[in-house]
Amino acid sequence: MQSMSEYYSAIQLRSDRWSALREATASLARRPGGKAETTAARKVEELLDSLSEIEAYWAFPNMAAFDYIRRQYEHGNFDDLNYMVRKVVRALASGAYRRRHILLDRDDSDADDHEDESMQSLEARALAKPYFEVLIVDQVNEHQERWLKKSVASMRRAEDKCIYEPVVVPSLEDALIAILFNHNIQAVVVRPGLVLKSNTDLSILKQYLGHVGGEAELEALPPEHLGPELCRLIDQVRPELDAYLVTDRSVEEIAGLDLGVCRRVFYNQEDFLELHLNILRGVEARFKTPFFNALKEYSKQPTGVFHAMPISRGKSISRSHWIQDMGAFYGPNIFLAETSATSGGLDSLLEPHGPIKEAQELASRAFGSKQTFFATNGTSTCNKIVVQALVRPDDIVLVDRDCHKSHHYGMVLAGANVVYLDSYPLDEYSMYGAVPLHEIKHRLLELKAAGKLDRVRMLLLTNCTFDGLVYNVERVMEECLAIKPDLIFLWDEAWFAFARFNPTYRQRTGMNAANNLRKRLKSEPHIKAYEKQQAKLKDADDDVLLKTRLIPSPDARVRVYTTQSTHKTLTSLRQGSMIHVNDQDFKGEVEQSFHEAYMTHTSTSPNYQIIASLDVGRRQVELEGFEFVQRQVEAAMAMRRAISTHPLLRKYFKVLAAGDMIPERHRESGVESYYDPEQGFTDMWECWEKDEFVLDPTRVTLAVGGTGWDGDTFKTQILMDKYGIQINKTSRNSVLFMTNIGTTRSSVAYLIEVLVEIAKGLDDLLDDASKMEKLGFERRVKNLMEDLPPLPDFSRFHDAFRTDNITPEGDIRSAFFLSYDENNCDYLALDGSIKDAMASGQEVVSASFIIPYPPGFPILVPGQVVSHEILDFMRALDVDEIHGYRPDLGLRVFTQEALKAHASPKLKAAE
Repeated sequence: MQSMSEYYSAIQLRSDRWSALREATASLARRPGGKAETTAARKVEELLDSLSEIEAYWAFPNMAAFDYIRRQYEHGNFDDLNYMVRKVVRALASGAYRRRHILLDRDDSDADDHEDESMQSLEARALAKPYFEVLIVDQVNEHQERWLKKSVASMRRAEDKCIYEPVVVPSLEDALIAILFNHNIQAVVVRPGLVLKSNTDLSILKQYLGHVGGEAELEALPPEHLGPELCRLIDQVRPELDAYLVTDRSVEEIAGLDLGVCRRVFYNQEDFLELHLNILRGVEARFKTPFFNALKEYSKQPTGVFHAMPISRGKSISRSHWIQDMGAFYGPNIFLAETSATSGGLDSLLEPHGPIKEAQELASRAFGSKQTFFATNGTSTCNKIVVQALVRPDDIVLVDRDCHKSHHYGMVLAGANVVYLDSYPLDEYSMYGAVPLHEIKHRLLELKAAGKLDRVRMLLLTNCTFDGLVYNVERVMEECLAIKPDLIFLWDEAWFAFARFNPTYRQRTGMNAANNLRKRLKSEPHIKAYEKQQAKLKDADDDVLLKTRLIPSPDARVRVYTTQSTHKTLTSLRQGSMIHVNDQDFKGEVEQSFHEAYMTHTSTSPNYQIIASLDVGRRQVELEGFEFVQRQVEAAMAMRRAISTHPLLRKYFKVLAAGDMIPERHRESGVESYYDPEQGFTDMWECWEKDEFVLDPTRVTLAVGGTGWDGDTFKTQILMDKYGIQINKTSRNSVLFMTNIGTTRSSVAYLIEVLVEIAKGLDDLLDDASKMEKLGFERRVKNLMEDLPPLPDFSRFHDAFRTDNITPEGDIRSAFFLSYDENNCDYLALDGSIKDAMASGQEVVSASFIIPYPPGFPILVPGQVVSHEILDFMRALDVDEIHGYRPDLGLRVFTQEALKAHASPKLKAAE
């Protein structure tokens, strides 16, 4: 039996334990006799013991039923034991326990084969009442627990829209364990009888208790404070849940306490009906999808369409003799719900007042923002909206050079002066990391020394990067605000929308960090710490400031924006995205300009299906985002473990760990890998709490250079063409596998099977290869894994696009539009004329963006001086798609005459 360290979570452990118990009881029921029977009995006993420690946290099969199953084993009723375990496993796997009561005793009226929920039609599943579980926290005896459950069950009514089962635990610690690992829990009832300590002694669960509140602080609390404290801790761990506090304390005592997610306080009463109604109302509030519901209702209405869109109501399809296959493929509803009308119960995305406005407000609640805006043409447009709304011509913006191309184009549209920030390079894998905080602070202090800090408007960073590198968001913001107290932050979280719904990930999201900072900046401890540091750093130079963890002024303004591709990591139709705002100055300073920017970039004919999918996607993550993200991480961790421990796979492949992708100086925790074959899984919380950068484990970067294939060849000719496995990003010697909330353990298993088959094929190929063929293979591997060109840093903007030689910002807009006149441009060949020009001492300046796809960020921007390092890198690129570059003509550059004519007046004056 695998040790607990081999499991990333208790959910995965529980599922595998029940499956193992089914196999063990089946063996025991066959009564093989002798040593085999003794071995099977011992295994059953071990599995029952391990499950007994965690079954108390789930409503099915519940502890009474579990104890009944155990008694069958103790009494030697092995056939009945096997029958019951088999029924439990089938019910858990199929979800049958969510639809009906499962009888464990043999009963001919109860079908032995439970219908798998996934095999039902979507219509049948949509008609079923949603199921969830309610956690009741109270120290009660067995009789009182039965009474509590019976009292709750007696409140059920036929008209209830949902059904739920109670789970009763005695302590605050047990409650935290339950909400961390039982994804079915949607509400918590905290009664006055709870105690602090759990009787459970299970390290895989207990390790998380220290992450949500200091143990010493909890032990110092008087018993009457445990209930309110639990509500607060629930808010930290799973803020989407509803909590209800039953108390015998006075109103005055409760009123001043932080009650976190507590929706209502019940005083000294056993009004189970009122509690029942509140529980249902709370869940229904999250289940509500105002725009999706409005669109469904619209599709049912008989209408006469006398406006644009012949496809509306499907008329242009149903009347056609030639495109009936389109109607058959998509079905009728998508066309019945297609319209350009904003009335009839619908709404306008550009001026929302009805269901779209309400849907955006619900999304704001779900993602922890102050305002949320929907977008139907992707995060590329979201990025341009935010930049245009906030950045004025000649403002200075600090930008991650490796960010998505939409940000660079946004800088052009806004007329920003750009300071590009360099990420640390990972030359051995031909990819960039992320921008160190030292680099950001250095640039801010440099601009401050030049007297330009008042022009610095925004810091723009990608969190997390395509390769999964995640910033310490809160620390970056607090140290930057210590230098410039009104700096605006735009965090591009295109690949990170799911992070809100996991307690480990959440702490590194823009909205969560903004909320923490707003609260902390006004706290008394922070004010004192700030005053103390100010006195200490009174005459400090930049070197000292760079080495010091700076504390921002209590008067600093928290101004944070995040853009998220909902369609990339959550449930939404393609191009469904959101903008989340947490800006203290939004109402007074930004609201009007944001509205104008939104109107500029948003279509007047937005796709209603995308908007509805955003609404439904929000519902999903509020009700089951915790479960889905947990399973996503589990799938990725299982993939990492399988590849890292397979002896054949390790010959040709390597899963890149945190130690490979994050230099040691940025990993204060010292953790190099989230999984070690000898020690099992590492507790990620410490890394995510302390380190400057962490690696998102749901992105698995696999070094494939050992196969002799480069990343692009491995992606297209091997994975896609031969096995039908789709991936997006590659580097010269790596491929990136991204798990998502739809990834299953079966998908992971198939991938491992494919990799094993590829490895076996390579073994056979090399086994039969001639000496020269083996040398050729070794040479290809060496070329891919050792002979790699160093990644180039951003060189600099040409003097023609700068105002001085003191700080590095450049006018990217003027360079971009200067290239519109063909007379200002020329083409130089990479291996010919460009080399000759640079050898003669001429500065070659790019006239366009040069963007390899993937990964989609520029290696050259308009106005940037071409360096030898950039040329070497371009020659070594092995991707088929490079936007802005024409192999038939060469690199588009500015003529020397154009550069001279456009030279900055300030620089001319200086000369």
